[in-house]
Amino acid sequence: MERAAKIGAITMKLRTKVLLFLLALTVATACNGDRLFEEFRGMQDLQWGVEDTVSFEVAEVDPNLSPTFIAVRYNDRYEFHNLYVRYLLKDSIGTVLADSLINVYLFDPKTGKPLGSGYGNVYTKYDELPPLQVAPSDKYRFEFIQYMRTDTLGGVEAVGLRINKSKVD
Repeated sequence: MERAAKIGAITMKLRTKVLLFLLALTVATACNGDRLFEEFRGMQDLQWGVEDTVSFEVAEVDPNLSPTFIAVRYNDRYEFHNLYVRYLLKDSIGTVLADSLINVYLFDPKTGKPLGSGYGNVYTKYDELPPLQVAPSDKYRFEFIQYMRTDTLGGVEAVGLRINKSKVD
């Protein structure tokens, strides 16, 4: 009984440290003037279930003009070298404007080296989403669903969306 209480306390301390790290990283990266929008959704128990849709609502951004990225924050417990994600973009009334399957490489398939940037065993990989030509809307909903051949992916800590300012030609 006493051992279980100690393990529970250690687990709570670890979760607190991870959340504080994610908060500090979000604050540190929020100061970039090139970003119109950036937000992450943390995964409960640091895993992504097939039934868990990660979604972001964004207003007053034209996805036709702004480069848009999916961000995956993962650790070395992730078992695969890539991540298949179903990407949906919906307008303010729920009409699907884009529906595609994207392949995000998290580890180099030959060397096994983690891709992206990070500290310790936690990395963040940004991958640009396909360019769009969609009708204007007052609000967009970006949705990401993991599409791997397993129900639960361990090692995925958070999924994010980043939208940059328009590219200058």
